[in-house]
Amino acid sequence: MKQAHKNEITNPKTRRARQIGALICVVLLVLLYVATLIFAILDFEGSDQLFAACLMATVGLPILLWIYIWVYGKYTGKHTLADAPEAEKPDQKSF
Repeated sequence: MKQAHKNEITNPKTRRARQIGALICVVLLVLLYVATLIFAILDFEGSDQLFAACLMATVGLPILLWIYIWVYGKYTGKHTLADAPEAEKPDQKSF
């Protein structure tokens, strides 16, 4: 019988939910890039503030998503991509 890798998602509903979440994040980032470009090109009152807000959101959205994934993993006790890599334990042999 094939055993699932510890990071492999075996529940189709969970896999689908993660795919939808990732797609929403990608769409939001693309929209932010387009909005940032438009606000940089156009010159109207308040465009500089909108440009700055888009730049902040472009950096902030992935950070907030990472924090959400990390908190979700801690809350559910599951290993996620946001977890720090496990440090290798040194051998306990003495020479």
